[in-house]
Amino acid sequence: MDTPMEPRPRIAVLIPCHNEAAAIGRVVASFREALPEAVIHVYDNNSTDGTAEAARAAGARVGREACQGKGHVVRRMFADVEADVYLMVDGDGTYDAASAPLLVRTLREGRLDMVVGSRVETALEAYRPGHRVGNRLLTGSVRLLFGRRFTDILSGYRAFSRRFVKSFPVLSAGFEIETELTVHALELSMPVEEVPAPYGARAEGTQSKLRTWSDGLRILRLIASLYRNEKPLQFFSILSGLVAAASLALAVPLFVTYARTGLVPRFPTAILCAGMMTISALGLACGLVLDTVTRGRREMKKLAYLAVAAPGDGR
Repeated sequence: MDTPMEPRPRIAVLIPCHNEAAAIGRVVASFREALPEAVIHVYDNNSTDGTAEAARAAGARVGREACQGKGHVVRRMFADVEADVYLMVDGDGTYDAASAPLLVRTLREGRLDMVVGSRVETALEAYRPGHRVGNRLLTGSVRLLFGRRFTDILSGYRAFSRRFVKSFPVLSAGFEIETELTVHALELSMPVEEVPAPYGARAEGTQSKLRTWSDGLRILRLIASLYRNEKPLQFFSILSGLVAAASLALAVPLFVTYARTGLVPRFPTAILCAGMMTISALGLACGLVLDTVTRGRREMKKLAYLAVAAPGDGR
């Protein structure tokens, strides 16, 4: 008896864009060649240079998101587009379209939920000054706080399963979205992988929208916020420990004086130490309560994730 053939997966290439008219036509063409079975979706984010027209002329399906910021665009794309496999890539021409089949194949054969294209520079101009150091700092922070696996958390070249996309609550507004995607996968212990992908310089006539210092600080704040939200017991335990240590350091001279003389000459300092120790205890209690709340939230997110068919189930 013949085994029925597994239906071909619906593949969607998602390209968020803002003022990329000089590159978007070539990007669409290169991904159409690399993944001829895929539907190319370009979402224009208030471009003023004819990006939408250039993408439409190249054969892409063009959508629009009025709220400025990459996070808003990703939220709209994930909500609007229906597919089995999603490939997200920037529209600036820096990512290698020839690597797209590898990302998709790795995702499907491994029944994974996310594959990150870890950037391998092919040109000295690929990274602006400070970006390389910033990427290592932010990637190291995520690895330290949330665990292993990734060497390039800021890569915009990723493949996703349907159940990842349809269960991911996008909260970021801007370039922090890649960090949020990474932490979401780590916190739910999703099957993920990273594969190398060539990364080149931007197409001539285009300009990076990433602001090294301001966007780097926003990403760092997001990492701290996600750490507080996803691991509140650890977060508040560290703060409580620091406050308690400071309280004890201030109290040591008071104890020494009291042991020698039986007096407490610096009464305001004693009150301060007692207040700080009370704050430390309250912080620890907050961590315990919020940890219970977070566990419930994580269970709800996991149930939403499991409600969507796994990769390769043919649904």
